[in-house]
Amino acid sequence: MTQLSMFIVVLAALVIPIMMARFKVTSVPTAVAEIVVGIILGKTGFNLVQQNSTLSLLSEMGVILLMFLSGMEIDFSLFKAKPSEDDNQASPVKLASLAFAGILVVATILSFALKYTGLFPDPLLAIILFSTIALGVVIATLKEKEILSKPMGQTILLTAVLGEVVPMFGLTVYATLNGGNASRLWLLVLLLLAAIILLYRFKQPFIWFNKITKATTQLDIRLAFFLIFTLVIIAEQVGAETILGSFLAGMVMKLLEPHESTAEKLTSIGYGFFIPIFFIMTGVKLNLRELFANPQALMLIPILVACFFIAKLVPILVYRTRFSNRNSMAGGFLTATTITLVLPSVQVAQSLQVITNTQAGAFILAAVLVCIFAPIIFNSVYKLSKEDLIKQRVVLIGANMITVPIAQQLSNEWYEVHVVTTVEKNYKTYNSEVKNLVLLPEISKESLTKAGLNDVDILAACYLDDEQNYEFAQAALQSGIKRIIAFQNSRAVNNERMDQLVAQGVEIFNAFNVETSVLRALIESPSVMQMLTGTETGLYEVRVVNHRFTGRQLMELPFIDKITVSRIRRRNHWIDPHGTTVLEYNDRLIFTGKKEDVNTIRQQLRKAN
Repeated sequence: MTQLSMFIVVLAALVIPIMMARFKVTSVPTAVAEIVVGIILGKTGFNLVQQNSTLSLLSEMGVILLMFLSGMEIDFSLFKAKPSEDDNQASPVKLASLAFAGILVVATILSFALKYTGLFPDPLLAIILFSTIALGVVIATLKEKEILSKPMGQTILLTAVLGEVVPMFGLTVYATLNGGNASRLWLLVLLLLAAIILLYRFKQPFIWFNKITKATTQLDIRLAFFLIFTLVIIAEQVGAETILGSFLAGMVMKLLEPHESTAEKLTSIGYGFFIPIFFIMTGVKLNLRELFANPQALMLIPILVACFFIAKLVPILVYRTRFSNRNSMAGGFLTATTITLVLPSVQVAQSLQVITNTQAGAFILAAVLVCIFAPIIFNSVYKLSKEDLIKQRVVLIGANMITVPIAQQLSNEWYEVHVVTTVEKNYKTYNSEVKNLVLLPEISKESLTKAGLNDVDILAACYLDDEQNYEFAQAALQSGIKRIIAFQNSRAVNNERMDQLVAQGVEIFNAFNVETSVLRALIESPSVMQMLTGTETGLYEVRVVNHRFTGRQLMELPFIDKITVSRIRRRNHWIDPHGTTVLEYNDRLIFTGKKEDVNTIRQQLRKAN
């Protein structure tokens, strides 16, 4: 029976996503579908799967990996204040902090209301459960909507991060106090200290690991599992929960800045095998027949569902200070999604014998119902706003015969171009020819910030004076602009300052090299030159940051019949593309196609989600 149960669970894990894809079930998270199937296969349904030691071990490994991957989902860069944020416009960090603080307040009120009405006796546990947010489900929903990197997406994401991190530590403290280990509470500091030591110990070696790893060693994956088991074991020894240790391991792994392929491999291991078993076995262990036979439980379920939603009403009010009423409502409903941490929290509470099986089942079923309806409401209510469709921002320093034609020719559909000058005469000359021409007293970090031009995607310093371009490029570097181009007017081959800029990651545009390259191309490849300068077709480049297209073969792209991919730039190496070539995150595609098709294709591939 043990082998048969194992076979049925693994078969169910394979069939569930296939059937969801076949019948186009996209509004319900896969985790919820797995729990529902587990309910059908377990005690409530046909009782085909029996819990045994093997499935229990795999299920426990599943929840550990689930918490680890949740820790890896945290984007710590979002917590850094951006100097470009409008003083009159709240940042995502501020909005998320206010939203979660409100969630805690409302969750506290609801929890004590349940206690005084006799519906649920433990307010501390209820506060933890009502304040949790399913980070994994939220991220998946935001990715599907393709707004994860936009202000609204970042705000919801940060709220979800707080809704997973804070309740996680709260659960550990709760378990320690209720387990009679209050005197050992200070030992949690040792767990945090161990995480910090592991981070600093492997920060530099991890860079070396990436260079020497190969298919038969997979050092990055071995390090990930070493971090998991080290912090899980330490967590157990100091009296903390194993899920806290695995969550911290995920945070450490994220701070080590692993390559995108490492995250994909770990996700494949977790969601490909262990995590589905955990969700299915959660459903198997639920006995809804006993739950529905209990009148108190039947009354508790709708009340808990209402509490999960009511606790997340505050984010709607907070989000309205910056976003539309419609999108704020949608975001509030999405934060009500709660399943990831509810399951392990209920397991901990059951092991401590502070709640009954009936109460645990009521909380799990309520969380499942909320997790079904919340993403559906979000997807049906949320509407893409103007800032969700923002173009790449380009700043050209200098108003002259180089920058003005470029500003006029760059597509308005792809770029938002600003031309900046410090010369009043040039400003008056070109003001009628350039849409966004800005006159600044000087080019510096402070002046760019004040003008709101430091948070841009590309800055090109195009004065005819190399010395000035060097100073402008340095100011752009200090402002943290990711891509900087500097014009070099001098034909001198060895230029120390330009070499210094190259070492700092600045791209150099040398007029002499361009002229000679164009002449050589006219002689050697006239058809290529015609393609570059023609109006019907052109040669284009796009960086792939849309996860919908990573991990897929070129021949599987829905628009591959409209373009011809000539080269792929991957981690500073050129790749000859074939139909079976699998795209990776951050790949740069060099392709040709008709201009009327290119706009849509580039927009899809470079949409960060």
